[in-house]
Amino acid sequence: MKDGARRRRIGIRWQLFGTLAILTIIFILVLWVFQIRLLSYFYEREKFAEMQRIATELSNTVASPDFEARVQTYARESNACICFYTNGNLDRDLVEAHSASDCVVHYMTEGQLLEIYDMARANGGTYDRRLEVKNPLRGGGEEEEFRVPMIHPRSNDINAIHARLLQKDGTEYLMIMDMPLSPVSAVTKTMELQFLWIAAAMLLAAFVIALLASHIIAHPLTDITEKARKMAAGNYEPNFAVKTGYREVKELADVLNRAAIEIGATDRLQKELIANISHDLRTPLTMIKGYSEMMRDIPGENSPENVQAIIDETTRLTELVNDLMDLSKLQAGTQKLTPCVFDLTATVQDTMQRYDTLIRHEGYRIEFDADKAAFVQADRTMILQVIYNLINNAVNYTGQSKRVVVTQRVSDRKVRLSVADDGEGIPPDQISEIWDRYYRVDKVHKRSVMGTGLGLSIVKGVLEAHNATYGVDSAVGVGSVFWFELDLCDRHTDTE
Repeated sequence: MKDGARRRRIGIRWQLFGTLAILTIIFILVLWVFQIRLLSYFYEREKFAEMQRIATELSNTVASPDFEARVQTYARESNACICFYTNGNLDRDLVEAHSASDCVVHYMTEGQLLEIYDMARANGGTYDRRLEVKNPLRGGGEEEEFRVPMIHPRSNDINAIHARLLQKDGTEYLMIMDMPLSPVSAVTKTMELQFLWIAAAMLLAAFVIALLASHIIAHPLTDITEKARKMAAGNYEPNFAVKTGYREVKELADVLNRAAIEIGATDRLQKELIANISHDLRTPLTMIKGYSEMMRDIPGENSPENVQAIIDETTRLTELVNDLMDLSKLQAGTQKLTPCVFDLTATVQDTMQRYDTLIRHEGYRIEFDADKAAFVQADRTMILQVIYNLINNAVNYTGQSKRVVVTQRVSDRKVRLSVADDGEGIPPDQISEIWDRYYRVDKVHKRSVMGTGLGLSIVKGVLEAHNATYGVDSAVGVGSVFWFELDLCDRHTDTE
């Protein structure tokens, strides 16, 4: 068992490490793609965007008094060479400003400038180009590089060229801007090496974090697991409280604590149930056996009274078995309802007449008080069983007066039926448990005057199957009132 728990802890650890490692690798790959593979692309894109911004600002000041000063300022601040030409005068600059004396545009021939002019005109007035200062200039398709002669002093450099056609007072201008592009290959090689070290460090950190996190998470879970094993072995007293601050683990511990309490209570009730059922089964069987042996062995004992005693005990045994079967069906949800509209008031009155015949000779009095006739839609047989069981319970626990009062009241489209006795009552802390099978307030099982002792459990199952409201009001030394409510309906309501 310990090896299995250890493997589960290792499983959590490696699962956390795997998750963190995957996230780390994804993060590093994203950084590698954007910071190394796409660095040159974004750098050049930013340079061209800067050149386009400068060209737009200068285009608004062409031929102004401070135009040349503005060109000089932009050239100096952006480390660029800027030349303006007029149409038909590409062989000399109208305005020129540069940050270095070896600008690429200075080495372009009139034919090369004319080619740039044509490209700008064909492209809607602007033209951007990445120039490699290496080989003679040649025009062509998009797949070809635009190059300048090798006689350029900054051979093997890369420049960005932006050309724009401008119109001012009927004059067309060609602006050419030349800006050097810094090589990023050396930077990317250095960053690649750094990324390897960063990746190794982050993976190591992920492993350490996984170790710590798995310990923090797995330790309380392991503790809870060990206590759950004790509970599975029949020890329902373990305390699942944990010291961790994780809300989910604390909620799990609270749920298991409640489960342990409920299972413990159910286990105790089950043991009491077995003992009580054994008692109630053994008593009639013992009496049946005793009377039968007496009638067999003793002449003259084969009397109608002894035969009736055997019949009574057999009937009681049959009732107990039937009640157990009914209760099992209700709790399993296999007992199907057959609803119909019936007069609840008349049903109670008929029941009272039968009870009067059964218990009159024992001194019990059952009174019925109804304000008006009440029709309900429910399973009549099962509701009748509820009424029988509540009256049986009241008869068993009523006081010396042997008086039971059944009351029916109609209010707000509901009818409440209550059965009251003047017995010892139920302590408040035990009221919620009286609906359990064979539950006794004094914990001493005794044979009921009437019924089998399972009545309240059957009442609970039937009323919950009808979604009815039910309860008990009790005070120690005063007595108890058991009640339930059903919805009223019209006596002519159709039933399915």
